[in-house]
Amino acid sequence: MKTAPNRLVLATSNRGKLAELQPLLADAGFTLVTQGELGVEDAVEDGLTFLENALIKARHACRATGLPALGDDSGLVVDALGGAPGLYSARYAGEHGNAGANIAKLLHEMRDLKGAQRRAHFYCVIVLLRHAEDPQPLVAEGVWQGEVLEAPRGDGGFGYDPVFLDPRHAASAAMIEPSLKNRISHRGLALARLRERLHEFTAC
Repeated sequence: MKTAPNRLVLATSNRGKLAELQPLLADAGFTLVTQGELGVEDAVEDGLTFLENALIKARHACRATGLPALGDDSGLVVDALGGAPGLYSARYAGEHGNAGANIAKLLHEMRDLKGAQRRAHFYCVIVLLRHAEDPQPLVAEGVWQGEVLEAPRGDGGFGYDPVFLDPRHAASAAMIEPSLKNRISHRGLALARLRERLHEFTAC
């Protein structure tokens, strides 16, 4: 008899993240539903690290729904800017989720930086909680190395994708075909590592 898929709450209202994560988990026997679809508001992300914020979001979704939850936190890190935008990537320009304004501020801050000074990486941490008090969450990380372009390229993706160059493919993240992006991106790499540990989740 075929086993019913495991239902996970995705602790975000970001449709871009849902679009990336859903196909990556579908063939592992999981179905995702966003917390927004269940009437759950976003958690207050007041952690001091990406990991803390991912845990805050996942725990909040677990408590509100009674279901296992997957939370992630990610951001763009530019060494020459002291790690900015970092934790504040989604609200770098002040308004949460305004990608155009965030990109404009980033390019302005980097206007005088050249060559190696424009190196950057995307970082992602994914947390899977079985329940709100889970003492042993599954945690996985992923890093995508690249550099910040001087102007946007491409129409795909979301967030900082148009200005993040992957030198190996000579293309911005917004130009890379979704199936390839799912293999090489920070989120794709983190999820691949999480999938390697899913047997620990299903065994509990």
